[in-house]
Amino acid sequence: MRVGVIFGGRSVEHDVSIVTAHQVMEVLQARHEVVPIFITKEGRWLSSPALNDLAVYREGRAESVGEDAHIPPVVGFGGLQVTTGRLRGPRKIELDCVVPAVHGTYGEDGTLQGLLELADIPYTGSGVLGSAVGMDKVAMKAAFKIAGLPIVPDILIQGPELDDLEIATDRAEGAIGYPAFAKPTRLGSSVGIGKATDRASLRDAIDVARRYDHRVLVEKGMEGCIEVNCSVLGGPGREPRVSVCEQPVAWEEFLSFSDKYLRGGKDPGSKSQGMAGQDRRIPAPISDGLTARVQGNALGAFAAVDAAGVARIDSFVDEASGETWVMEINTTPGSFSFYLWEASGLPFSELMEELLGIAMETHKIKSDLMFTFDSALLGSWLGVKSGG
Repeated sequence: MRVGVIFGGRSVEHDVSIVTAHQVMEVLQARHEVVPIFITKEGRWLSSPALNDLAVYREGRAESVGEDAHIPPVVGFGGLQVTTGRLRGPRKIELDCVVPAVHGTYGEDGTLQGLLELADIPYTGSGVLGSAVGMDKVAMKAAFKIAGLPIVPDILIQGPELDDLEIATDRAEGAIGYPAFAKPTRLGSSVGIGKATDRASLRDAIDVARRYDHRVLVEKGMEGCIEVNCSVLGGPGREPRVSVCEQPVAWEEFLSFSDKYLRGGKDPGSKSQGMAGQDRRIPAPISDGLTARVQGNALGAFAAVDAAGVARIDSFVDEASGETWVMEINTTPGSFSFYLWEASGLPFSELMEELLGIAMETHKIKSDLMFTFDSALLGSWLGVKSGG
């Protein structure tokens, strides 16, 4: 297959996406023809075989080696259009499938998936709905609540309340108390998240979060709990599977961006580590009963947002009380959570083959549906200028 891998993007997780994509391309190229599709921080689309090299990004050469490209949102085109210069004109690269590896906004939030739907190209991961709901913490938690899943207490601050930090702090302080976490509703990788233990730090945390989003979620700090994550793999017509659980190990009181991506991994010689380089305990050191509960909640969260492909679900566990809470779902997880699946007996290469298979099956199911309806409306239209 010829597989396009889209990465980078106008997102605070731009660099994380580059690492994930290169891990994916390294695995895919053993069986498939890989087409790197890089989106700059400014939103420029580029493609070139030379973009499958991390050194290009470290040295800031991506825009000099890449050619302008885009995916036309036209059914039947089926690929990437690359502009090679005025003399040669554009050329087409047909794509059998696309792997969206853009984390965060304009990639994990349903926007990129919408483009691929319009272009009628099979793609891995969740669809427009699952991606959009999974990206927005307010919509996501609403879906979890409807599904009967335990969630962390929170309060949403938006509009005029967010414009006045004193009012915002009053609301959060009264509803949540301390400790608390303030976070943008539509970002990941712990960017913009702050912990508050008193009024001053709560005010500062809200101030930081509102710089990244026009809505801020303030959640209860789950003291005495540990974070336990696992991954789910599935799609239409397939029974979803759940991976082993992990306990990430943080230097700080919560997993910061540095904890997740900038700490040394166990294999310094690997091409790229991403989330796989984070310190973690696999399997998580919790009881079998708690493990089963976390995994069951993860399967429920996966279904609640209509996710597909591979996702990672992050949870809190109180070992003393035996309680668990679903924190969030990541529909395009860092490193595609391959380290969890390898610990579950599924090699990274086979994980990617499963994702491609799910993508092709999902596309076929959609292709069999009806999207048009012939009516007599236009034939009976009398030319009235307005109405409906």
